[in-house]
Order: sequence, then structure tokens, then C-alpha cells
Amino acid sequence: QVQLVVSGGGLVQAGGSLRLSCAASGRTFSSYAVGWFRQTPGKEREFVAAINWGATMTSYADSVKGRFTISRDNAKNTVYLQMNGLKPEDTAVYSCAVRPLSITVVPRAYNYWGQGTQVTVSS
Repeated sequence: QVQLVVSGGGLVQAGGSLRLSCAASGRTFSSYAVGWFRQTPGKEREFVAAINWGATMTSYADSVKGRFTISRDNAKNTVYLQMNGLKPEDTAVYSCAVRPLSITVVPRAYNYWGQGTQVTVSS
């Protein structure tokens, strides 16, 4: 069992930055891949970024490449999503999720989910 706590959302102007954190409990966090997803009302959950257990592989949605960076600190059981150059279209509820070993962009492949945090980007 892994429990995830998401923090770091908020309101920011376009062009600004935020850093989201996904803190995990559980001894085996370091063996899990972690994904970030976002969702807006009436839309499907959208893949944002993912990182494998050893931080040797990352994946990003085309819409965030070059602006967002995912990283992890297994000693702190935490994964981060640094979001720079934010745009109004990045406004969404952001959630993190974990699954064993490898990364995937498919939400249903993730086993445990944290609660969402609202990110609002004003124009």
C-alpha cells in the first residue's frame, strides 16, 4: 500500500512557475514509477509527465515539453513537478500516481493515486 499526498498548487500569472510535490508513504516507494496527470471539468484525465523508479527515464506530454520537469528524491519519498512558463491552458487539477517499475502514459495502469491539487493560471 502506498499513500500519496500532493501539494504545491495555487494561482499564478501566465509565465510564472509552480512546483508540485507528491510525497509518499511506504517502504517500497523507490521501486515505483510515478506519473503526474491533470484533469479539467468535463474532460478526460490527461497525462503530463512520468519518471521511472531509478529516475533514469522520463516522459512528457508534448504540451509541456521544455516547460515542465519531473524529478524524484527517493530518500525523501517525494516526486516533484517543476512547472515553468505556465499558460492558462495548464489550468487543471493535478494528481500524482504510482505503479510498479516502468512508466506509462495510461492512467488506468497506475495503482495508487494522490488527491488532486488545483493549479490556476491567469492570463
